Amino acid sequence: MYSYRHGFHAGNHADVLKHSVLIAILRHLLQKEGALTVVDTHAGAGLYRLDGDLSEKGGEAVDGVLKLFAKFSPLGTHGKALAPALLDYLELVQSFNNGAKFKVYPGSPFVAQSLLRQEARDKLKLFEMHPTDSQALAGNIAQLGAGRQVAVARQDGFEGLKALLPPPNRRALVLIDPSYEIKNDYAKVSACVQDSLLRFPTGVYAIWYPVIPRPEAHELPRRLKSLALKAAKPWLHATLNIGHVEGPVSVTLPGERKAGHGLSASGMFIINPPHTLKPALALALPQLLQVLGRGAGKGYTLDAG
Repeated sequence: MYSYRHGFHAGNHADVLKHSVLIAILRHLLQKEGALTVVDTHAGAGLYRLDGDLSEKGGEAVDGVLKLFAKFSPLGTHGKALAPALLDYLELVQSFNNGAKFKVYPGSPFVAQSLLRQEARDKLKLFEMHPTDSQALAGNIAQLGAGRQVAVARQDGFEGLKALLPPPNRRALVLIDPSYEIKNDYAKVSACVQDSLLRFPTGVYAIWYPVIPRPEAHELPRRLKSLALKAAKPWLHATLNIGHVEGPVSVTLPGERKAGHGLSASGMFIINPPHTLKPALALALPQLLQVLGRGAGKGYTLDAG
């Protein structure tokens, strides 16, 4: 337990998808005046050095944000040809860096916090259980000086979320993105979403998951769709597969060894998505595939109901 460290994977293609979706959702929700509560059930360390030991060992940003930035730099004219959701994503990541080189990558907590409004009294609730990452997260957040806007807890996010729903302001976005290092995580995600919809059916729930050859991974989006339909709530499901390449053996998730290619695909399932999200992703996903696609099996899907 606690073997997973997101620092190995910071800025990879899965982060590009997850954070592009997160930003697009937040942009829409923050157009309304009412205060918004954002919850990240598995927050990680919050900030990652792309030139640090963990990121250099993984090197996955090279096939993710760095590759996208090299093709469509928001600092130059190439950014004009980029889908608005991806340009927004690159500009936000760039804001954490000086010049044209990326050395720092913001995780979901810092992506969300950078968009929240002090005047509207938006709140960010962060959960992280990994002893090293939770300590790093607390330190990184403390440097923001955000005061009561951000709360960090070393607690199981699946359990901690229950006490936050429904939020006092009746508006919330919940990001659920565990490491899935153990098979039980898939069942915990389904149970968490089911419980959350009972407690707060109008919340926006964004679930990230890896697309890997495990029955649990393939079953998860089907279960989430069933939960959305049972609750009579709209849903959106997007996946991105950058394809396989030949090469040395690498480790994707703990317990998963793939010859020649790390994690090649991931998905985002959103319940109660903004109506603007599907058209935004319809423009963004083909460009992501064009730039990040690298081998056999590449493709994307975008479904909604």
